Amino acid sequence: MARKPDAAFGPRRPAPFQPLVHAVRWGALGAGLAMAPARGPLVRPVLGWALVLVVHATWRTLQSSPKRRRPHRRHADSVVPYILEVGLAAAAIASTGYWESPFAFCALSGVMAAGFMRGYGFGVRLALAGSAAVTIPYIATGGTEALFVGQWVIELVLVALLAGYARRMFGEAETRHSQTLNRMAQLAEANELLVSLHRVAQQLPASLNLDSVVRSTLDRLRTIIASDVCALLVKDDATCRWVILAGEGTAIGRTFSDAELPRSLAATTTSSVASLNVCIEPGEGLGPDYLSRSGLYAPLRARGQLIGLIALEHHAPGVYGRRELQLLDGFIDSAALSIDNARWFAKLRAIGADEERVRIARDMHDRLGQSLASVAFGLDLIRRQIDDEAIREDLDRLRTEVRGAVGEVRETLGDLRTDVSDKRGLIETLAVYLERVENRTGLEVNFSHQNGARLPLNQEREVWRIAQEAITNAERHAGAHHLSVRWEYDGSTALLAVADDGEGFVLGAAGRSDSYGIRGMQERADAIGATLDVDSAPGGGTVVRCRLEHT
Repeated sequence: MARKPDAAFGPRRPAPFQPLVHAVRWGALGAGLAMAPARGPLVRPVLGWALVLVVHATWRTLQSSPKRRRPHRRHADSVVPYILEVGLAAAAIASTGYWESPFAFCALSGVMAAGFMRGYGFGVRLALAGSAAVTIPYIATGGTEALFVGQWVIELVLVALLAGYARRMFGEAETRHSQTLNRMAQLAEANELLVSLHRVAQQLPASLNLDSVVRSTLDRLRTIIASDVCALLVKDDATCRWVILAGEGTAIGRTFSDAELPRSLAATTTSSVASLNVCIEPGEGLGPDYLSRSGLYAPLRARGQLIGLIALEHHAPGVYGRRELQLLDGFIDSAALSIDNARWFAKLRAIGADEERVRIARDMHDRLGQSLASVAFGLDLIRRQIDDEAIREDLDRLRTEVRGAVGEVRETLGDLRTDVSDKRGLIETLAVYLERVENRTGLEVNFSHQNGARLPLNQEREVWRIAQEAITNAERHAGAHHLSVRWEYDGSTALLAVADDGEGFVLGAAGRSDSYGIRGMQERADAIGATLDVDSAPGGGTVVRCRLEHT
């Protein structure tokens, strides 16, 4: 939309034009007083109007003085002073010889002031009105100098146009100057933010260990934003609870469901930018009430997914502002990327660990297994060569222990080396493994499956490792009597379910011996795009379900 000419420089800002207007006003009045004696004797009307115009000029000068100007006066927006000035000039001109009056120049100052202060639209109208106020009486009294009159009218209109145009140009220049200053201020602030973020970028960790990345992320954040409480939370997909991985001023390992998250932090889960809470009410923060009175919160998103939350809180209300909010908002992208990279690196490391485990199992079978078997064979030879019954009894016990160790090593190596392959699918692998588990533990095992198409080898291998981990947890930690394993795959949806009737546990409880196993299963499920659900309760057994939609 086009801007109105007069809007470029509002009437509330007359100060830049005031010196020029005063100079023209006093110059025109001085020229009139100098010309008055040359036009004839100083009669009473000339002296009277000279006194009136001097008083008016003095009053206008004093009114615009900074000492007299009051900030809430409204006369700056009023047209009355300009109408009064042009009216006085027109009256003085008409009373002292019309356009031949020595005070004719005083009309120029009034029209110029009107054009400067109110725009050329008002200035032209006032010039025409003032000209009419002098010309009409002049013609009525028999004046015949039309050309002379026309020149003065044109001069007044041109002065009004020139003043209005100067007002517009000056206003546009000041607007551009103001925009430039604002832009420079924004650039200076952005430069300060970029310098701070550059310092952060220089300290990005080279390590891809998740714990190291999380700790270094909070350490870097605390160097640029002061806080009494800081925490980084990630969601445990196996238990669907938020866990504080690292922090200060709050308990590490503390967990929350979505409904249990503090209100200030819960609002961040649906946002993509950092948020500011100037004053936190008691109970709304992550830390204790005496440490959490203002806060900054941010989501960590990577690949379009929410992977974590950051919380910074301070004991003083209102301590955080726009600068800290911008710093945190600029920080979270790199932090989310670092944490996501560490998580994916952990998944890749788990896959690499599988290959290393198979290699170690092969080496142990070739070396340790054969060595233990050789030791057992040697003990048999020694026993047959000794007649002392006491020594033979000791050798029998030692031989039994060695053979037990050989059996355990063989079982462990068998578990390590068991894997799916191009020739042996998941069903055959599970059947062999579950038979071995049943023989060594006495568990009642039930394996149900549907013979059908196979998954791609990489996905089937990860599902097998998830099943192996779930079965191992049931065997070692659950104290169960019955174990049920079910596998279904209809060509589009795959489902693995491992259930036991053991002791169960509280989901999200810290310190469980199998907690890392659950985390490993979740990482494997994530690696192939599957969903993992763990359902357990004290005394109610445990069910692990892994579902994969395959297209």
